Amino acid sequence: MARFDFNRLLLQTPAETIRRLAEFNPFTLHKKGTRTKAIFALAAVCVLWGTTWVASKEGVRHIPALQLAGLRQLSAGILYVTYFLIIRAPFPKGKEWRPLLLLALLNFILSNGLSTWGVKYISAGLAAIMGAIFPIWLVVIGLFTSKDRLPRKAITGLLIGFTGVCIIFYDHLHDFLDPSFRFGILLSLLATWSWAFATLYTKQQAAHFNPYFSMGIQMLLSGTVLTAGTNITGFAIPIESIPWQSWAVIGYMVLMGSVFSFLCYLYALQHLPTEQVSIYAYVNPVVALLLGAWLFDEKISFFILIGGTVALLGVWLVNQAFRNTTSVEQPETEGM
Repeated sequence: MARFDFNRLLLQTPAETIRRLAEFNPFTLHKKGTRTKAIFALAAVCVLWGTTWVASKEGVRHIPALQLAGLRQLSAGILYVTYFLIIRAPFPKGKEWRPLLLLALLNFILSNGLSTWGVKYISAGLAAIMGAIFPIWLVVIGLFTSKDRLPRKAITGLLIGFTGVCIIFYDHLHDFLDPSFRFGILLSLLATWSWAFATLYTKQQAAHFNPYFSMGIQMLLSGTVLTAGTNITGFAIPIESIPWQSWAVIGYMVLMGSVFSFLCYLYALQHLPTEQVSIYAYVNPVVALLLGAWLFDEKISFFILIGGTVALLGVWLVNQAFRNTTSVEQPETEGM
């Protein structure tokens, strides 16, 4: 077998190619231009938000899912709200609290809470795919509520997306005999529907102050409700009984999933085209699938790969259909 000569290959590589590759050396990131930093930020979002599904899978193995979601949201909410209090951002007033309360319910108590609960019963990869196809539900809702004619590309994306979902579940038909699997799918489905309704409500009833402060307040409110609710109803274990694995998961999802990744997302959004940044939504499920297979031996079958690809193609068509219209706006998301 011929020996691979890396030095020879390097000498034969055009200097311009070497220069372009060198731009992506992470050890010299502080010396790079804005665009290169933005690409690194986008790469971080693609990977880190995908890992939050797997982190949740690990977390719910040790403590109740809704308690995990509550502690995560409460911790992240405290960090966000504290920051905005320090910079003296104005608090919402009067009627501004109404959309905040409803969005806290839809975005975090229901969407994040139920998706965290659902991943206890289904694989992280499958849960991530179901979370990624939520734009398809926007089209379904629009079929019944919108007075405007939906773009043909959106309808096509809806049909393709559902085809992909059917392909995925063809490999799981026998799993539907398991009540736990059915329950996990139902929870994940309700979570994506809640996120879809929250998207539409955000478009119609956006709060008239800093939207990022709004998100922090929503996290704080929902985290308080979930934490108090799980303790009152007995669906929580004592704080002193929470194992270190769950605290590690909570810390990781708060710092990396809710804070660092979101800052990276904002930086990428400010310095890269929106179409380029939106790629994270298609990479997250891939990351969750691969990590789930590696860490938890979750099955990646031919039907999941093909079905997931087809479903995400449908999501892409839906996003493209609404990119040039004002019918639907997709909110900033944070993976799980």
